[in-house]
Amino acid sequence: MSTSDEFAATLRTRRQFLKLSGLFTAMGALPLLQMHRAARAAEPDAPLRIGYLPITDSTPLLVAHHNKLFEQQGLRVEKPRLFRSWAQIVEAFLAGQVNAVHLLSPMTVWARYGSQSKAKVVAWNHMSGSGLTVQPHINELSDLGGTTVAIPFWYSLHNIVLQHILRSKGLESISTGEPNPRQVKLVVMAPSDMVPALANKQVAGYIVAEPFNANAEAMKIGKILRFTGDVWKDHACCVVMMHEEDLNQRPEWAQKVVNSLVQAQAWILDHRDETARILSKDNPQRYTPHTYEALAQVLVPEKMDLPLYLKDGAIVNEAWNEKRIDFQPYPFPSYTEELIRKLKETVVLGRNEFLAELDPAFVASDLVDDRFVKQAIIDAGGMSIFGLPDTFTRQETITA
Repeated sequence: MSTSDEFAATLRTRRQFLKLSGLFTAMGALPLLQMHRAARAAEPDAPLRIGYLPITDSTPLLVAHHNKLFEQQGLRVEKPRLFRSWAQIVEAFLAGQVNAVHLLSPMTVWARYGSQSKAKVVAWNHMSGSGLTVQPHINELSDLGGTTVAIPFWYSLHNIVLQHILRSKGLESISTGEPNPRQVKLVVMAPSDMVPALANKQVAGYIVAEPFNANAEAMKIGKILRFTGDVWKDHACCVVMMHEEDLNQRPEWAQKVVNSLVQAQAWILDHRDETARILSKDNPQRYTPHTYEALAQVLVPEKMDLPLYLKDGAIVNEAWNEKRIDFQPYPFPSYTEELIRKLKETVVLGRNEFLAELDPAFVASDLVDDRFVKQAIIDAGGMSIFGLPDTFTRQETITA
């Protein structure tokens, strides 16, 4: 990446952040919500229109489309629409151009309580699926002191986990100025810009969804310093969000959408390699620009180099038996509650005064509508089909 490319990428990222910050305010969202109302009035029974980013967090939405699970439920569905940034996908969702999206889980908190957007989380898309990738010479978290690390967005689990583990080493996270040896400067960067930024030594590392970590490994320009799933056990990064109007006015339609997502996740567990081929750029659908090899490195558990990751410290909690990415759809309330607690102690830019007033238990019941996913899981055979205890409760496990 040349200096001019770096400058252009920085400007692009700043514009996207400012744009997204504006969308997540009542005034900024108003024109789009008016467009949504007009579109809804003109097409009250709109087909399923999916919006996604080309990361493995979107896997169930894409597999459900590819395997025609939506059609098997009797739904009309358009080809999923690929977006290049969170700002683009949020804009399209608020305007009603798409009616089912995956968003970073903390971003949904910002959307509902920062801008009063009428949307709800209906399911998880995955578990784990992210990592902290660094330059090859960095061997410890403490080595990041005095450096710059990229995050995909302030309201992301990546930011929460990164700041959590940095604090455990006595490192402070900052957003402006030059970091001293006990500080790490965090910058927001689009995932597609992270790999070249690492190669060019513009950043010391980045924390992001797959397969961008696997891409750096394949190019031999970086290594995994820590998997996020080894810090927060079985966490979600991205969740499925839908319009509250659809959930309330088209409950049968919403149920069929969620049924398909649950079926897709159950299918993925037994078809990991095939899933990588579905998502790869060689598939005629061209859902993502990624190679099969990079996707298989993430999706196929047998390809995980466990001895290497244990030796390097990327995996500390071997007993957890964490996969690089895993799938189960239920949005555990305990996770949402802990997410709110962690957000309150995390440095985030943009308007965030609403965070102080949020009650974790209230958010868990208000942000999430689990009616449909509960029913879909029960109909599919229960939580046991995902290798989990047949219960809708759990206790969160977070380490440093």
